[in-house]
Amino acid sequence: MRILHTSDWHLGRSFHRVGLLDAQAAFLDHLVATVRERDIDAVLVAGDVYDRAVPPLAAVELFDDVLHRLADAGVPTVMISGNHDSARRLGVGAGLMERAGIHLRTSPGSCTTPVVLADAHGEVAFYGLPYLEPSLVRDELGAPDAGHEAVLGAAMRRVREDLAQRPRGTRSVVLAHAFVTGGLPSDSERDITVGGVAAVPAGVFDGVDYAALGHLHGCQTINERVRYSGSPLAYSFSETDHRKTMWQVDLGPDGGVAAERVDCPVPRPLARISGRLEELLVDPELTRHEQSWTEATLTDPVRPADPMARLTERFPHVLNLVFSPDRAEEDPHGSYAQRLRDRDDQQIAEDFVAHVRGGAGPDERERAVLRGAFDDVRVDAAVREVSG
Repeated sequence: MRILHTSDWHLGRSFHRVGLLDAQAAFLDHLVATVRERDIDAVLVAGDVYDRAVPPLAAVELFDDVLHRLADAGVPTVMISGNHDSARRLGVGAGLMERAGIHLRTSPGSCTTPVVLADAHGEVAFYGLPYLEPSLVRDELGAPDAGHEAVLGAAMRRVREDLAQRPRGTRSVVLAHAFVTGGLPSDSERDITVGGVAAVPAGVFDGVDYAALGHLHGCQTINERVRYSGSPLAYSFSETDHRKTMWQVDLGPDGGVAAERVDCPVPRPLARISGRLEELLVDPELTRHEQSWTEATLTDPVRPADPMARLTERFPHVLNLVFSPDRAEEDPHGSYAQRLRDRDDQQIAEDFVAHVRGGAGPDERERAVLRGAFDDVRVDAAVREVSG
């Protein structure tokens, strides 16, 4: 069975204030063309269909259009909700869509209701595990604690129990939206950290033939049977070096996996340039970036006058400007952004406590209070999205 694994469309998202609807429409055209040209048997979308819980109308229209085209092509589509989606909104009309071959899995209870497709070698069961917010689904899934590993492990136990009751030789595919150990994040994913631990081990997916993952925006292989497709478009400059692709996965009669990357269209290349302003304006090596979406980091010791206007004369698509003056590492005047780089909310809060105390950071009890506060805020936002 030939599967096309994709995820993280984020329909309705912009890139540094540049609208991406045209680029997203071009990707969906490419997806439908790929389905037809490569004789795809099933399309998988592993979450984050939309960029936010209440997407703009134009994004909903894009989604509606591609579903009609996939249905017209007669190719079954299985998709799950991600942490950016409103599971309830995305799931509206799922029963009717099922009749057209569009299978939405947006609730924890749907984990053990696979989409069963067949080829010449027998049946393949596709299990959709939507993004599972631990504090909201722990009781329903019977997880031992409110952590990502616990709830995903509980869902996978149900998947394996259902699979064990199916005819011998039934092959299996799981769609999941999670941060799996070994995956490399970028700057454009929303944090799903719980209690300081977001990642789950790849072993949680043992027992199935293929795990089609969503959430991380870089295409990557965790192991032969566990892969991220990544997002079809770049959504941050941290993805400048990404090659945006989908996975074509051929699932053999014995459950063997052969995977090939299928490139996605690039609306405009990305570039990160760095140096003093006068150097950037004349450096011949940067000519190749003149039509790219550009992030410029200025290293001038003193902020130059009108830097964006001057850069735009050479790089008309410069979108982001960063100041990183050439200073000694220990310089107390280093930029705030530099000091916070690669630090999560918990670490920043702990550093603040240490600062106001003159050097004494929080003890373990206080760290737990901080973790709980950040988790409560995140869960409250998720509850408001679900009930909105």
